[in-house]
Amino acid sequence: MGATERRVLIGAVIGFVLMGSLGLGQEAVYDLIFAGGRVVDGTGAPWFRADVGVIGDRIASIGNLAKATARRRIDASHLVVAPGFIDMMGQSEYRLLVDNRVASKITQGITTEITGEGSSIAPVNQRMIEEGRDVWARYGLTPDWTTLAGYWTTFTRTRSAVNLGTFVGAGGIRNLVIGKDNRPARPEELEAMKAAVARAMEEGALGLSTALIYVPDRYASTDEIIALARVAASYGGSYITHQRDEGNDDSGGLDASLDEVFRIAREAAIPAEIYHLKTSGKENWGRMPAVLKRLEEARAQGLDVSADQYPWTASSNGLVDGLPSWLQEGSVEHLLARLLDPAMRARARREFLAANPGWPEGASRILITSVLNLDLKKYEGRTIAEIAKDERKDPLDAIMDIVIADRGNTNRVTFGMSEEDVQSALKHPLVSLCTDSGASAEDGILSRERSHPRAWASTARILGHYVREVKLITLEEAVRKMTSLPASRMRLRDRGLLRPGMAADIVAFDPDTVRERSTYADPNHYSQGFEYVAVNGRLVVDGGKITDARPGRPLLGPGARPRH
Repeated sequence: MGATERRVLIGAVIGFVLMGSLGLGQEAVYDLIFAGGRVVDGTGAPWFRADVGVIGDRIASIGNLAKATARRRIDASHLVVAPGFIDMMGQSEYRLLVDNRVASKITQGITTEITGEGSSIAPVNQRMIEEGRDVWARYGLTPDWTTLAGYWTTFTRTRSAVNLGTFVGAGGIRNLVIGKDNRPARPEELEAMKAAVARAMEEGALGLSTALIYVPDRYASTDEIIALARVAASYGGSYITHQRDEGNDDSGGLDASLDEVFRIAREAAIPAEIYHLKTSGKENWGRMPAVLKRLEEARAQGLDVSADQYPWTASSNGLVDGLPSWLQEGSVEHLLARLLDPAMRARARREFLAANPGWPEGASRILITSVLNLDLKKYEGRTIAEIAKDERKDPLDAIMDIVIADRGNTNRVTFGMSEEDVQSALKHPLVSLCTDSGASAEDGILSRERSHPRAWASTARILGHYVREVKLITLEEAVRKMTSLPASRMRLRDRGLLRPGMAADIVAFDPDTVRERSTYADPNHYSQGFEYVAVNGRLVVDGGKITDARPGRPLLGPGARPRH
């Protein structure tokens, strides 16, 4: 029996005992009751009016609890009470160690993050830790772990406001064994990579992840990924991917990228999930219905595939990731040396312009969000076009110069999707929620930088804009896509639903006032309308205010082995 099944069994026993005690007329004392709310239970079924009672870290009862005794009774008559939201791609695994409030997430009702895209938090070695020294110096926290088990120890000691589950990143495994060299894995190296995946699965990884547009993931062949995915599948894990192409690049285009996802799912016999589904670039606008149809066809053929998305038309990643990928092969020092070499810089220019016809028109759609070098703070919140104009530079030179000055650490927002495609994905029953962002905060060290508004307000945008204002989907369907759908995809069998015996991850929000306050120009604002958020039965948001509770737990994958 795996870790998930043990948690489900324990929760079911607790729920049975609690409900049985009530049925026998023995008076239960609830730790918390959400009284009289509109219960949206996560299944997609219509809401109903009921009380939700919590004992310890579990939902104990749902019904009429007017006569029950409770240590805390919350009037939820004007609120919707739902399962806590699950972020399928959270990216807070390091940042929650820096600021364990995970503030921008809990203030939009997120109680669980799934993370580990491509290069996960572990395993790492000392070389990889040294490669991240710029980040560690900025935030004052250097990893004291090398394995996933070691990370869970640090996570538990540091405490977190949210639950966390993680994949093991194939790119990180490749870096661990090979480094960032662009070459195939040798047979002995592939065996070492497979062993590292197996160990991570036994230490609680949910499965294998890739981020195939980034270095070093993009250097992996499909056969290499299949070999590692088979290991994850043998432990009951899943495969989750930032696919190799989300538009039209030199990897063969969006259709070829989907073909690869489906091939991996088929040949590794593994469930597959596509991160932040999108059709990027104007030439691809309008293609989302066809992409969704391909997902449906794959499922009809017996492949267990699905996707997630964030509800915005702009993406976000590193500024350096828009440049030719060969610049990043090896270390940061190699990157900087290449950009400082006139011949290599000229080659990079030629290849960039060939891949971006019409440049520099796109410079106005690239917004700098954060830098590590404090001398470059003046660039945050400004577009490349604005920066280039003020500094009298060619826009591509401006990009390269910023990458050099910030040692490749600059983040950007790029406006490259259509609203119609975003809405098409949001309506589809196979597409769940992600933010694709780490947590931030209105105060403290994380407040000193900007980010994409998706980090602050993705659930609020869905509930406020797309449900209440646009009426694109129903409230019940929106909640399902943020709760039971991601829980079922990640095999989190005791979360994602309001049911007796399930974990007491609960959000109570005002459907009339919920909205995003974060914008691209001014992102650092918490969402509005999330009055109460409970994680494992304890309130991390109470009356709209962040509390001192840090009840988050590691959510271990199906292959987790007992630790002694």
